[in-house]
Amino acid sequence: MSTSIDQAFVEQFENEVFVAYQRQGSKFRGTVRTVDGVVGDRTTFFKVGKGTATTKARHGVIPPMNLGHTNVECTLGDYYAADWVDKLDMLKTNIDEMRLVAASGAYALGRKTDELIIAALEATSSTISPGTGYDKTAVLNTFSFFNENDVPDDGNRYVCVSPKGWNQLMLIAEFISADYIGQDQLPWKTGTQAKRWMNIIWYMHTGLTLATTRKCLAYHTWAAGHAIGADVDTDVTWHGDRAAHFVNSMMSMGAKLIDATGVAVCAITE
Repeated sequence: MSTSIDQAFVEQFENEVFVAYQRQGSKFRGTVRTVDGVVGDRTTFFKVGKGTATTKARHGVIPPMNLGHTNVECTLGDYYAADWVDKLDMLKTNIDEMRLVAASGAYALGRKTDELIIAALEATSSTISPGTGYDKTAVLNTFSFFNENDVPDDGNRYVCVSPKGWNQLMLIAEFISADYIGQDQLPWKTGTQAKRWMNIIWYMHTGLTLATTRKCLAYHTWAAGHAIGADVDTDVTWHGDRAAHFVNSMMSMGAKLIDATGVAVCAITE
């Protein structure tokens, strides 16, 4: 086999890995503030404080708001998901081992992306009182949290719950009935994909932290940051001494909490 065959593999699998990563790997990506093309191992997210309107005397000088400016530093990490594919093994199986390894690497990097963002969101000190699980009481407490903290009601509010939390939401008539939410937002129609209710995007995730309780997350897009130094990529190289290809998917990313007032944890018992 030509030693240059790996170039064809790279071109083919780069697209496949990224598509797999986007489709099944990460759910949190895109729901928080994102900066791409970071050079170096860290970047800074800036936060501007609230302004106050004032009056002025006739012909007087308009007083400035003197907005507070703070910044949060986010450190990036390098992550890899790789495996060997033996050339002769590919002759003994009826599955496409190369494609399988590439997709598995993409899924692993997607899970790592979510782990980073989840850890950043969990750094908040704000909590939401649960009901008996994520029931109507928890929903109303979540809605109150957003409103009482002046979190913008601009369509970028998110609530991520566990599978059991999603099941508990499905017991709420207002969550599942077309009489309240219309035909397009029925969870029976969308499955466990994201759905909008009360102008909040609700979705399910299997990787939320479980200790004695499960940490469900309510947050606004601006409250956390996701930094990308190198997006998901793949490299396939032929190693003659091993008679195998090394399929390596990689990325450089990080996540950080920016504004704790826009994130809260609702810990439910499972």
